[in-house]
Amino acid sequence: MSSADTERIELEIGGMTCAACAQRVERRLNKLEGVTATVNYATEKAAVQVGVASERGVSGREAAVAELISTVEKTGYSAQEPVPLTEEGSAASPAARDLVGLRRRLLISSGLTVPVVLLAMVPALQFPWWNWVSLALTLPVVLWAGWPFHRAAALNARAGTATMDTLISLGTLAALLWSLYAMLFGAAGDPQLRHEFVFFAEPVWASDAAHAMGAASIYFEVAAAVTVFLLLGRYFEKRSKSQAGQALRSLLNLGAKEVTVLRDGDEVLVPVRELSVGDEFIVRPGEKIAADGTVLTGASAVDMSMLTGESVPVEVAQGDSVTGATMNSSGRLVVRASRVGSDTQLAQMARLVEEAQSGKAQVQRLADRISGIFVPIVLGIALLTLLLWLAFGPSAESAFTAAVAVLIIACPCALGLATPTALLVGTGRGAQLGILIRGPEVLEASRGIDTVVLDKTGTVTTGAMKLAAMHSARAWAASVSSERDRADGGRDGGGHAGRDGDGDAGRDDDAELLRLAGALESASEHPIARAVTNAARETLGSTSGKLPAASDFTNHQGYGVSGTVSERLVMVGRRELLRQHGIELPAEVAGLLAQAESQGSTPVLVAVDGSFAGVLIVSDAVKDTSAEAVARFTAMGLSVVLLTGDNAGAAHRVAAEVGIEEVIAEALPQDKVEAILRLQEQGRTVAMVGDGVNDAAALAQADLGIAMGTGTDVAINAAGITVMRGDLRSVADALALSRRTLRVIRSNLFWAFGYNVAAIPLAALGLLNPMLAGAAMVFSSLSVVGNSLRLRGFKGV
Repeated sequence: MSSADTERIELEIGGMTCAACAQRVERRLNKLEGVTATVNYATEKAAVQVGVASERGVSGREAAVAELISTVEKTGYSAQEPVPLTEEGSAASPAARDLVGLRRRLLISSGLTVPVVLLAMVPALQFPWWNWVSLALTLPVVLWAGWPFHRAAALNARAGTATMDTLISLGTLAALLWSLYAMLFGAAGDPQLRHEFVFFAEPVWASDAAHAMGAASIYFEVAAAVTVFLLLGRYFEKRSKSQAGQALRSLLNLGAKEVTVLRDGDEVLVPVRELSVGDEFIVRPGEKIAADGTVLTGASAVDMSMLTGESVPVEVAQGDSVTGATMNSSGRLVVRASRVGSDTQLAQMARLVEEAQSGKAQVQRLADRISGIFVPIVLGIALLTLLLWLAFGPSAESAFTAAVAVLIIACPCALGLATPTALLVGTGRGAQLGILIRGPEVLEASRGIDTVVLDKTGTVTTGAMKLAAMHSARAWAASVSSERDRADGGRDGGGHAGRDGDGDAGRDDDAELLRLAGALESASEHPIARAVTNAARETLGSTSGKLPAASDFTNHQGYGVSGTVSERLVMVGRRELLRQHGIELPAEVAGLLAQAESQGSTPVLVAVDGSFAGVLIVSDAVKDTSAEAVARFTAMGLSVVLLTGDNAGAAHRVAAEVGIEEVIAEALPQDKVEAILRLQEQGRTVAMVGDGVNDAAALAQADLGIAMGTGTDVAINAAGITVMRGDLRSVADALALSRRTLRVIRSNLFWAFGYNVAAIPLAALGLLNPMLAGAAMVFSSLSVVGNSLRLRGFKGV
């Protein structure tokens, strides 16, 4: 029995003309065993989760892709895996081919339709046989240029469904066939025919007996003009959707195309796709960094605006990490590649945005369900309109006009575009600003947020903690003894002479304390651990290779770490960690700890071989922008809570500095989750902002998790929104963008629903010419797309 792994496969779908088409493809794919598919009309892509037999490897995936493509093609559409978004790849996509074909049909049909409309609307231009010329010009417009609509309608009919293409096809063909009937069997074939154009049908309450049964009326201008209007709308709709996705394409095309690699001491220029992990490459001033990596030699300023939206370059030097596609502004760098190709941060950003754009919000699922039943209802309304007008109206001409107008104006294009276009533009604009929104459900979660919970270290503060002081146990004891001796000498006039060598011994003990603690903490990624390790390397003049290796490393989550260094058992962490292992602290140490905490610093205790060995004191600085960010949250009507595992003294000092009143301190990872739960039980809707491994569970528990992109991968993966800048103001921008996108979605849906509710009765009452109905339907779709495109101008709060 073969095991199966679930894999995400993406397909580009060609030939879809409306949201109902997307629904058809989605339903057909979901009927396949082990397949869960979502088809997005706006992006013209299918996101498919499918079980792929692991023992078949690549061939299993290829078989799955082939089956999916075959299913889509049987449904009547084309499909292929997305090609890379280069210029050549973009031109090869189904969407690009559809756009080119639409443009050709639109240009030719427009040239043929203009004289048809002029002849119908201006009686002075109606020369002998003009009606037959109109027929000759209209046939290719309706039958060839309108073929995509007729083809889709036929496919839908074969499948027993109806979409808005059904409405378009029925409306234009009805106008053409009625006109042909009037030409061949009625008076409309008279070469001397004169035709008066009217914008409105005769009202249903009128009773002009002078009207004939319509055999002298032709509707070539309606059939041709409606086809052109709809082609125009479809063309601009596709082009607008292409513009809406431009942010993502621009993001993907930002990377370097070539890279200078060092191989056997020589500089070799190769395509960036040939770069491998571990390769060393050169980045000269003005060049883009080809991949994520670590600087080996050199120093420079790197423009990170592509990634973070921040225009100020970041200084980098030996040992610093750099990100692919960012620009080297000044010095020459030699970088060792750590992540290449699809593993780079840029590629991951693009993947997150694509996955977000392929999802569906709950409101969109509702709109899809409405679209699915809307078309049959409209067909029923059109038939009822025709029958009522034939029974009570003044003429068959009026009946036909009203019924065709209902078919044309009721096309639910705007309804299908309302949500996906706003989502497409909003997530794309977010990516440009360094804000990654994982999906539509994240947008919906942001709507009710009333409380923002902030982690302290690395979120409100810089996270670049530094060692401020260290006190080994022996040096501390000597210092305390010396103070006592001085006090005794002051009382009795005597005192002991200083102990020779105590100062040197104390310094040696401090160095050994830092060496052991730094070696152990080098295995941890916590900001405090990095501060201790960096101090050990700098103070001792060591490189990373000269610090002793730690073995048996154990992370006591929320308390500290332990392990073996140079055959000695070392513990580094909070006082609770030492107490759990029965290690007592000297009474005098309590005062030192209290003093450090009152100053906002964090004391870290060290034990060696089961005995207290000393205290390391680290401090952190508040980010310059944190107070402004908290003020923005408050202005948005949000309550702000500081939640940290740090001591209460440090937490309250930071909170006071940035303007936060509610503080929860000394919280372990499980305590952070419980704190979020308590806030939720109070009826609050909570957004949690964090950056560390210890924040991941709280990020997942919150109604909305927001990760700082400068943090760990675990935190980023647990969050719904990631802000790539280490700036809390970006969190305010992310919430504002989410809210703005939701408002656009709601306004789009209101317009789409309102348009159809208001327009169908007008058409049924004979107050709209079918040609005007077609133009109005196009306008409704373009207005929805245009409203969504306004999000491209979002600047933040």
